Amino acid sequence: MGYLKHICQKEELFRMASQGKALLDVILFVALFLLVSGLLVLASEPLSRVITYTGSLRFWGSMFFSELLVLVAVLCSAGILFRIRKIPFSVCGMACKPVEWGKGLLFAALLYAVGFSVSLLTGAVWVESVYFSFPTLLLSLCFFLLVGLTEELMMRGVVMGRMLWGEVPGWAALFLSSFLFSLMHLFNPDFSFFPFLNIFLAGILLGIPYLYSRNLSFSISLHCFWNWLQGPVLGYNVSGTELSGHVYCDSLLALQPDGSPLLNGGSFGFEGSLICTALLVAASVILWRKGRKHRNEE
Repeated sequence: MGYLKHICQKEELFRMASQGKALLDVILFVALFLLVSGLLVLASEPLSRVITYTGSLRFWGSMFFSELLVLVAVLCSAGILFRIRKIPFSVCGMACKPVEWGKGLLFAALLYAVGFSVSLLTGAVWVESVYFSFPTLLLSLCFFLLVGLTEELMMRGVVMGRMLWGEVPGWAALFLSSFLFSLMHLFNPDFSFFPFLNIFLAGILLGIPYLYSRNLSFSISLHCFWNWLQGPVLGYNVSGTELSGHVYCDSLLALQPDGSPLLNGGSFGFEGSLICTALLVAASVILWRKGRKHRNEE
């Protein structure tokens, strides 16, 4: 009996050590990411002076280039960390699953069908005009696909994946990665309490599918189409960033907020509203129950 107790205590110590190492690795990854990002920005500075863009190419070129630098920084930082720890990159869950991509698209469309309908019915916003530009919609879709890929790989694939690999409890990995995800938007324009809360809840929503499937396909798709529908299609600011007002990124709908910013999100966009809060909580509960049911069936 004493021997079994000793073995259990030893296993618990190993588990705690593994969890501690995982949390330290998250800090190390963030530090590496900041370092690599800074070096890439410095290295690309001469290139940005040589290459000159005009018109829409200048706007979209700079947007794509900046996001590509972030993606490269994430891949380099994760590669260094995983090589040091001898962790396979497969923990990030990057295997492409077309069905999950489709589900992510449909879920994003459903969420905005509900959220935008409530916003219209409550008078939180009203549609001022409609403008269709296929090139703008296509370019913005590609851009937000890149954003979704980069941020999901970083926050769910690397940060959350490393914690789960280190035997950090699923709920703790989910909450910590979502907290970091919200902090990542700290310097966005008009960032305040409700945007912080809603982006944290969005992190929970995006992390639940990965927690149960260990795959990012659904999360990347949901993230991409959430942003795209929010900004270039419906005309909201995306996480405080105004894209639709730019001459080269006119949204399909031009919206005018009306009434309290608590309902329409004010200048931060839909993600700063109480309607978004309720929607994210309800959607997270749905995905959580679905994930638990699927795991129990296995």
